Amino acid sequence: MKLFLIFGVINGFLAVALGAFGAHGLEGRITEKAIGTWEKAVTYQMFHTMALLVTGLLLARFQGEGLLTTGGWMFMAGIVLFSGSLYTYALTSIKTFAMITPIGGVAFLIGWVMVGIAVMRNV
Repeated sequence: MKLFLIFGVINGFLAVALGAFGAHGLEGRITEKAIGTWEKAVTYQMFHTMALLVTGLLLARFQGEGLLTTGGWMFMAGIVLFSGSLYTYALTSIKTFAMITPIGGVAFLIGWVMVGIAVMRNV
């Protein structure tokens, strides 16, 4: 539980910092398309930061629920793979990084399914 709350807090901080950096530090340095890619990475990171926080809170209530734990780890993997690959792609334009993004998207989907099943079981 505590770990996912800490992950949520760290990712919330990073999403705000990276959003500000993208808006102010990258303006004029990368293309508008790359800025859009950067913004998508920030948006998905922040959405899944909230998912990590909710997962941590649910684990406080439903201790030992393995599906919640799996869901939290999938959200973390999704942030690293989805948002991380988009940040890197926006900065480098190396298409290999963009090809990693769907793996992160699948991790997000798995996370939502795991948390959804856990909620249906326990609420």
